[in-house]
Amino acid sequence: MRDRRKLKLKKFYFHPITVFIFLTFLVVLLSGLFSLLQVQATYNIVNVNTKELEPTLITVENLLSFDGIKFIISNAAKNFLSFGPLGMLLLSLIGITVGEGTGFIETFTRRHLSKIPKAALTFLVIFIAITSSLINEVGYAILIPLVAIVYFINNRNPILGIVTAFCGVSFGYGVSIFVGSMEMALMNYTKDAAMLIDDTTHIALSSNLIFIIVTTIILSIVGTFTIEKIIAPRIGKYKKDDEFSKTETYKVINIEEEEQRLIEKDKYEKKGLRSALVVSIIVLLIFIYSLIPNLPFSGLLLDMNENTYVNQLFGENSYFQDGFTYLVSLLFVLAGIAYGFGSKSIKNDKEIIENASKRFSGIGSIFILIFVVSQFIAVFRKSNIGMIITAWLASLLEYMTLGGIPLIIISLLLIALSNFFLTSSASKWMIFSPIMVPMFMQSNISPQFAQIVLRAGDSMTKGFTPLLASFVIYIGYLNIYNLHKEKPYTIKKSLSMIAPYFVIISITWILIIIGWYIIGIPIGPGVSPTI
Repeated sequence: MRDRRKLKLKKFYFHPITVFIFLTFLVVLLSGLFSLLQVQATYNIVNVNTKELEPTLITVENLLSFDGIKFIISNAAKNFLSFGPLGMLLLSLIGITVGEGTGFIETFTRRHLSKIPKAALTFLVIFIAITSSLINEVGYAILIPLVAIVYFINNRNPILGIVTAFCGVSFGYGVSIFVGSMEMALMNYTKDAAMLIDDTTHIALSSNLIFIIVTTIILSIVGTFTIEKIIAPRIGKYKKDDEFSKTETYKVINIEEEEQRLIEKDKYEKKGLRSALVVSIIVLLIFIYSLIPNLPFSGLLLDMNENTYVNQLFGENSYFQDGFTYLVSLLFVLAGIAYGFGSKSIKNDKEIIENASKRFSGIGSIFILIFVVSQFIAVFRKSNIGMIITAWLASLLEYMTLGGIPLIIISLLLIALSNFFLTSSASKWMIFSPIMVPMFMQSNISPQFAQIVLRAGDSMTKGFTPLLASFVIYIGYLNIYNLHKEKPYTIKKSLSMIAPYFVIISITWILIIIGWYIIGIPIGPGVSPTI
């Protein structure tokens, strides 16, 4: 018999940078095709003055035209420099690299965080990640790089840390332990839509407060279980290839000298941590004082042109929101320097800068990725394709005669589906609220609960679309910590890693929404799921 040999084809992997370039060209081509076919959609917005619906026509912007190509070329630098994740990531990395370069993060992690059980640390990361959505999307820029370092020092796979932080922020986005920027973005749309049915409707900032507090805890518990029992075993351990080939080496150690060295090291580390603690407390006290209005030299981070405290804190021109990433970075810088001089791990300013700069050297690829992704997202938004698809999905509700649980489930799924193409919560709610809120109210469901359905649908698929701007930080850091550079983390592989989390949290969201509606317990002070 002839010897038959199977020919095994070597897999070829496209780097995410290449894929996003292809996707950009694809969007340009589709915009030309859809423009030629006159693809368009109409959605209604509420006129605040007349309390009536006004139709808004939206068409596809042809980027394959002369003006379209001119837009792409002339706005490339602007798209990159104004891309939100770029500035936030750079700011956070300045603080994190200084904290890492002085040894502060490593010592703090080894002495304190390493003693926390794995499941407890996972819960803590997810809980903080979910709560971070109080201040827009700062959690991606701060937590992903920081948690990766902590996991690496803690002898856990940093890839798992990146996945945990990203899933926590994305699939818990919009819920927290306090009202925040989400309320500011959604409340007015909910109120305007509700006034189409009842012009006496009042929507308070705290109308979803009980719901978001309880949901934060539930999602943190479910997320911890999913990470520890399903995702962690699939990702496995983090071990470099050369560690397998190491041979045993022997050297003579003077036990007394080694013990003395460890005692000396322990003494300086404790001194450094005490110095860092003192500086951190001072910075935090100044930070808190800056959030208190009407005291001498206070209120630095508040927008005092607003009337209410929540508006001053989370309003459109809030200094607290705009400066939060910088303040966190500054905290790490000052705490790191205090630790460095206290522990004598650094001697002067040159060592601080040199140590921090070394840690920047390995992350250059992420900035190339951010440039490419910023062009892709800018082109997609300019094309209006996402807005049109969202308007189509919202209009499906108008043709359905649903009520109660079927109406809630269909609305939830349509919002979740539209989130793949339009990730902005406020933009989706602008389109959905004039349809959803009146339908809910006519089915005896409160407009505040309709807003909760938006939160849930938005959170369900937030992290499962490459059109999410901060997705670039997730996939970028996966490739920074990737040990096999010839096999980069592609978009498909990055999504497959979080697929179990996506599925389980989506089911959890649906059960929470339906369960809350059936039981009928308050979603906020004096607010119920039904009218």
